[in-house]
Amino acid sequence: MAMDAYTIRIFVPTGDPDGLRIIDRMNWTGKALIFPRTEWKHICKRQEFTGVGVYILVGFAANETDDNALPTVYIGQGDGVDGRIDSHYEKKDFWETGIVFVSSNQGLNRAHITWLEWALIRQAQSAGRSQLDNGQTPSEPALTEAEKADTKSFLSEILRILPLANIQVFEKPRAVAEPNAVVPTAKTAMSVVQQRNSPLPTTAQRDTVIVPAQKDGFEKEYLGNNCWFSIRISGGMLDKLRYIAAYQTAPVSAITHVAPIERIEPYGEGGKYKLYFSAPAKPIGPIPLGDAKPGAMQGPRYTNYDTLMSAKKFSDLSI
Repeated sequence: MAMDAYTIRIFVPTGDPDGLRIIDRMNWTGKALIFPRTEWKHICKRQEFTGVGVYILVGFAANETDDNALPTVYIGQGDGVDGRIDSHYEKKDFWETGIVFVSSNQGLNRAHITWLEWALIRQAQSAGRSQLDNGQTPSEPALTEAEKADTKSFLSEILRILPLANIQVFEKPRAVAEPNAVVPTAKTAMSVVQQRNSPLPTTAQRDTVIVPAQKDGFEKEYLGNNCWFSIRISGGMLDKLRYIAAYQTAPVSAITHVAPIERIEPYGEGGKYKLYFSAPAKPIGPIPLGDAKPGAMQGPRYTNYDTLMSAKKFSDLSI
């Protein structure tokens, strides 16, 4: 279904594009204020923060040190959000960015922002792209039919603005590629002899990503859940990938499994991806790292499926 086009306006009151930004749009009764944590003490006296509003704090928890960590989010509301954010500035270390939504015509009241807080928490839970720092999930507040209609409209504008502020945790991830690959059969796979005698151009061969995997993640996610994350993939490779191979780190130090990719979705907020398999991974090789250069498998590498299946050692992959 086609989406309606719209225009937003961004005002940068300090002249610093990384500082406070104020967003509004024509015919909307709200206003968004986006700011880095480092600027809070310089901007907290602004009049907008003294009003009724709902706010979102985004960052990464201190104990989330691995690359697979999802962003941490806290959602709150207040009749005077400045005091609430002041408290979080002192007591919550995780957040790096804050975004506040207030009414531009004093149209929001406590009932409205309580409902908005509930709706945003539910939206974040449904999307599954963050770790919620909220201690408990509130029940839906009661609003009249007319109030709920108006508040839902305000929520829709919030959800339009958040991605423009580079906050995607409220959106369900949509596949950026859907190869729906299957494991080649004897009839469809190129034979090893053909592959060696009539190699395809390198650009045509790169349909497989090889990812380094430590034991726990490999067993739980790659084998157990038929998926893998969080992977940085070159933009030009997203629509080319059909397979994902796993390189098990030391002490195995070899490529041991391959799986067909069903779809690729964004993961978290850092430009990474999650790959879902269309069938369980199957063992191959193993293909030992051998005499490859140190650090050869510290990150994803690309190769061709037929090359992978015929390789005896890592250097045979030409990557």
